[in-house]
Amino acid sequence: MRGHHWNNGLILACLATPLFLLTSAHAAERPNIILLMGDDHGWEETGYNGHAHLQTPVLDEMAANGLRLDRFYAAHPSCSPTRGSVLTGRHPNRYGTFSPNWSMRPEEITIAHLLREAGYATGHFGKWHVGPVKAASPTNPGAMGFDEWLSHDNFFEMNPSLSRNGAAPTRFEGESSEIVIDETIRFIGRNKRSGKPFLAVVWFGSPHEPYSGLENDLALYDDLPEVYAEKTVSLTSNETGGQVRRPLRDVLRERYAEITAMDRAIGTLRSYLEEEGLRENTLLWYCGDNGTPRSGLAETPLRGLKGTMYEGGIRVPGIIEWPARIAEPRTSQIAAVTSDILPTVAALAGHAVPERPLDGVNLEPLLDGKMSSRPKPIFFWSFNIRSLDGREQEPYIDPELQEGTTPLVKLMDGILTRNFRNYHYRAVDAADFAGPRVILDNDYKLVIDGSKGSGKELFDLREDPAETINLASRKPGVVEEMEKRLREWQQSTLNSLTGADYR
Repeated sequence: MRGHHWNNGLILACLATPLFLLTSAHAAERPNIILLMGDDHGWEETGYNGHAHLQTPVLDEMAANGLRLDRFYAAHPSCSPTRGSVLTGRHPNRYGTFSPNWSMRPEEITIAHLLREAGYATGHFGKWHVGPVKAASPTNPGAMGFDEWLSHDNFFEMNPSLSRNGAAPTRFEGESSEIVIDETIRFIGRNKRSGKPFLAVVWFGSPHEPYSGLENDLALYDDLPEVYAEKTVSLTSNETGGQVRRPLRDVLRERYAEITAMDRAIGTLRSYLEEEGLRENTLLWYCGDNGTPRSGLAETPLRGLKGTMYEGGIRVPGIIEWPARIAEPRTSQIAAVTSDILPTVAALAGHAVPERPLDGVNLEPLLDGKMSSRPKPIFFWSFNIRSLDGREQEPYIDPELQEGTTPLVKLMDGILTRNFRNYHYRAVDAADFAGPRVILDNDYKLVIDGSKGSGKELFDLREDPAETINLASRKPGVVEEMEKRLREWQQSTLNSLTGADYR
């Protein structure tokens, strides 16, 4: 790897042994893997989940044909941390990716590292957002295990500027989801000719604000209800990069056009896989990275929105297609999370997982209809960044290496690029256990400090998916036991944050 002390030999030393061995027959059975993620795409924003206006025919078809995960969760209610969980199988607080624009750490072992060791070609396309994508960055996609990438430090809109393999950004003309999928198809084609299985991680810039759309897509939403025009929302201006207030009806028209364009691009990918004889043994996994933001929220049956620990902040669309293994359509109510992706995909590729704490579980039994309940809880936690105030903040990575290069529309600190940060964490402090946090153990969900003054809230999601009835006072024993497990998990997570997993 470039730009830091970590190297492939050290990574291999951290992997569970023995290293993977496959017969040629076993190797032939391993699936190609494509991981798709929408940016700020909430659970309710699909046709198959009953949205009154959105047209998502491709995602609807995937949900009808494959494994529909009705209780799929992002590991965090915001983007960078969730993306880290996909790559590592670990909660982002273990390596200091606390919030958007906080980077990963170079010592993390990713799904791309594992599959590359398993003989897969690995490519990343689209939004990265766990460090700069430039060549010098120790957390760019190449350093994190990808053979090639066409990526952006953050989100992107029409005509995006993207970096190829760490080079200076280049402007690409066109609709961004289409551009990313076209690049993915070229990557797949090259590896089909070489005979290598592939891992393609495709992270769209849509439908993150600011919104825009092609005329044909916008026209689909010309007749949204007039009641939406009565409310205004704040979002980024495509003209100035600053904040502006606009009628929600106009904003939704553009947001929904982006979702439909992303849906169509996924359809282009599926058609290509079919034409090339690859669809049968390709696992296609779609999800969002967090719930719907305030700027795009119309009606939802869920409580909360992006940034909160309620279902509207962390529950996202989740669909897996793999015709060779999932021959009959199924819908699952078993809770699953983005941290499950690494252990699941590693198992399917025949590779051991890293010998360090993981927060995800292998969902292979779920793919086969043999999982009746989740074997361990899912934990969520927004680290209390304010607890770091007044303490020495020693950069984990040279700040110059954390400076991004790919421009976007939205201004931050007066610039159109993004800079990242991550700090050494030397010792556990009692104040660091604070922050909104959750333990989800199958049907019961305990939320602590989920919103201002909320204290402890216990919900039975099977009976109350909208989180309207707080059972905490009726079931104090359940609360006590779940809170104890949550605290133990936080202790483990903070131990990881000190760097103990790397020693």
